[in-house]
Amino acid sequence: MKCISIDLDGTLLNSDHEISEANLKALADLKDQGHCIILNTGRAYADVIKLKAIQNMQIPIFCVNGAVLFSEDRELLFEATLSNTTFRKIFSILKDLGVGILVYTNHGGFPSTLPPLHGKSKQELNELFLESNYDEILENGNLKIYKLIALVHHDELDRIEKVKTTLFGKFPISMASSFPNNVEITSAEAHKGKALLRYQDLMKITFDEIIAFGDGGNDLAQFEVATTSVAMENAPLHVQQKADIITKSNNDDGFAYAVRHLIQLLEEFPVDK
Repeated sequence: MKCISIDLDGTLLNSDHEISEANLKALADLKDQGHCIILNTGRAYADVIKLKAIQNMQIPIFCVNGAVLFSEDRELLFEATLSNTTFRKIFSILKDLGVGILVYTNHGGFPSTLPPLHGKSKQELNELFLESNYDEILENGNLKIYKLIALVHHDELDRIEKVKTTLFGKFPISMASSFPNNVEITSAEAHKGKALLRYQDLMKITFDEIIAFGDGGNDLAQFEVATTSVAMENAPLHVQQKADIITKSNNDDGFAYAVRHLIQLLEEFPVDK
């Protein structure tokens, strides 16, 4: 059995945050052939299942960079969390560095998750972060903290490196960037690549091949364990350089193009571009 592990934003989704007909057809055909299709995303589960095309798919969903794993039947298989103590320490550092902060928890994202912020103005984002009372997070009962995101404006990218260097080696965490202007901070056990290996153990299966698709820095983790890694044409150069194959962009049905023409898992499809 082959495993096809697919990132969402910038990979399977186009710039309108939709799955094209060509990509949907490729997914259906791959599943019909008996391959294991896995969505492997940095998104929270609630932001994944909001996508209408995914609501009827019976496939495993790995969320928050491998921090939360769901089976194809939506059964929770695994969670990797940050302790409240680690959260407090990292939050304090991020606040001192003056970056925007998003916190992903089992009670939702605070003050938001990332997808709803796309398209917000600089002023709107600044107001959101300044007006949010983060103390409310720790008031929730049975709290589980999955991820923090340090977020800056696109003209402040040097501050992202400052975050990484400040946190490096100080906590049992993983750090990755889904976009150049963020750092996603999770438990060391949350990792897109580790999630694929963990899933095999949990389900007592072995994949003959792992083919990973991605476009962001957080996809390098799944590239590490893949037998074949595929980067999108829209991926940053450093991500493309780590991939075995470069396909078309997410706006040009790059996923479908790769599985039909570059890897040739499927026969050609008439809507080829």
